[in-house]
Amino acid sequence: MNKKYLLLSVITIILYSTSSAQVFIGGRLGRPGYYGRPKPGRMRQPVQDLPKFQPAVYIAIGYGFPNLDKGQLPVFYNYYSGTATQQGPVAGSIDYRFTRSMSIGLLVSHGKVNMPYYDFDNPAAPAMRGSLENWSYMLNFMRYMPAGKNVTAYLRTAVGVNSWVQNFTDAAGNKINPPVVPSDLAYQVGLGARFNLSKNTGIFVEAGYGKYILHGGLSFKF
Repeated sequence: MNKKYLLLSVITIILYSTSSAQVFIGGRLGRPGYYGRPKPGRMRQPVQDLPKFQPAVYIAIGYGFPNLDKGQLPVFYNYYSGTATQQGPVAGSIDYRFTRSMSIGLLVSHGKVNMPYYDFDNPAAPAMRGSLENWSYMLNFMRYMPAGKNVTAYLRTAVGVNSWVQNFTDAAGNKINPPVVPSDLAYQVGLGARFNLSKNTGIFVEAGYGKYILHGGLSFKF
């Protein structure tokens, strides 16, 4: 439950900071500028004019590492875990950037982790093998912070649900029911940067926690 409250708190803070963003109004000679919302009848030219903002759709696809779903693999009594192997997660997102600093969209990830389990009395060969395959579907909030002409930093906050396929078998191939059920809560928080290669294409790198720690790939603007 603590993770759920943490994610909801982060989303609330981001949305509040976006809605209450202030504008710097430049002053004339001998009169300093001020921060705040422009008052009626006191509209002045900002210090630096920005190009007119146009809403856009961004599609991104990338690969994350490591696959943190391995933390959902169960522990079996009288057995110890071997070395986990992973596939993915591969993550893709589609986001609608409706303001210069904010977008909302969908983040989907897919990955699989495998784990051998060994008997303490016979460690020569795995006594069991298990795998968790996951699809996650998350509402994706992005907060953008321009860092240069061709670089945009961003903060990601995504929360949603997991869909699991579990497969655990003993050495003879018989099915085993795992002792625990993986969490239904899916989330990802991250801090990253998008580097423009052209007007509509870029690459991105990201560090975070949830489904992965490091993530990178391609981003396209439409």
